[in-house]
Amino acid sequence: MCVTALALVIPAVSLAQAMTAPGNLSPTEKGVEWLRDHGFGGEVNRVEHWWFTNHQPKTGGTPDRGIGIETPSTVGATPSDGGSRDHTSKPADVPVPDGVSPLPNEGVWQPVGPIIGGSPAMYGTQVRPDSVHTSLLDGLVWMDPQLLSFGLHPGVREPGGKWTTPAEIPMSERLALVAAFNGGFRMQDANGGFLLEGQTRKTLRDGAASMVIYKDGTATVGAWGRDVMMGPDVVAVRQNLDLIVDNGGGATDGSAAPGRPAAGLGDDGDGRWGKTLGNKVLVWRSAVCVDANGGLVYGYGDGLGALSLAQLMLRAGCVRAMELDINPSWTSFNFYGAGRAGDPTSVAGTKLLPDQKKSGDRYLSTDARDFIAVLGRQ
Repeated sequence: MCVTALALVIPAVSLAQAMTAPGNLSPTEKGVEWLRDHGFGGEVNRVEHWWFTNHQPKTGGTPDRGIGIETPSTVGATPSDGGSRDHTSKPADVPVPDGVSPLPNEGVWQPVGPIIGGSPAMYGTQVRPDSVHTSLLDGLVWMDPQLLSFGLHPGVREPGGKWTTPAEIPMSERLALVAAFNGGFRMQDANGGFLLEGQTRKTLRDGAASMVIYKDGTATVGAWGRDVMMGPDVVAVRQNLDLIVDNGGGATDGSAAPGRPAAGLGDDGDGRWGKTLGNKVLVWRSAVCVDANGGLVYGYGDGLGALSLAQLMLRAGCVRAMELDINPSWTSFNFYGAGRAGDPTSVAGTKLLPDQKKSGDRYLSTDARDFIAVLGRQ
């Protein structure tokens, strides 16, 4: 009896600890993460696959809202010196899918967030994911690495461990904060590594899709060991699966070769872009890329498979792109601004897509998963 009781008590204590652990996961999300950590990942995957397969987005129709991007108040909160600085050229407007009549402003890059050095630091737009699921609108944001700096933050669960960098945006950075977005898969599923503060979680894998951040705050996306590699100026690396858009390598200085969808995105054969749902199930997915001029683009939304996610990023001008996290619980892009000049406690967030599940204030409190912070350069 003692052995049986102990066998019951140990998992009960473990589950209780998981349910009360720090982080902004819902009770359901904490429970699912605990199941994955305790050998029930296969069962969770099957349930998720069944659920999303049987709850695919409807076909046809039109969006129930117009295209507009709400950004928070930025009273005295964003860096802007009024002077002219070098900046990166934004890409061409995003074409709508073939056969789709564009909505007003669909695919048109609109300035969002602060003016820095005399130029918009970000542009945003929304587009239909394809010519079939025409009631959906997915979101895109282009970011200028000459006017913005990027930082990788660890989550308390992913990748876990002890870090100086906090699992939320600290008060000391909030007045410069303009945006933040989700990182990649759980490390056990990412088929790659995580580097920050000289520490590595999992192994940095040659060929892996990698977002790399440098000492000067710039960032890019490429295949590890070919486009990007370790050096004294590399301060952070987040790897996730393989590239979904690839141009075969080369510079991003306006002369880069065009990107193409990676082979195999249209089938579920090898799990290179996720084993939980495979490539074909349409669900919320996210990605980050570099364009031909070195600008970064984040894209996400509902109704996306691995191939249509790659096509969305190609339409946005990407030459190399990596899938980030998927599912409604994990995909987030938020804009931030201060409601009171000089007061970091007044910083609040808004969502790029209003139907995004997580709050616009995500990343202002302890987060379970890693994420990328986007700050205005002083």
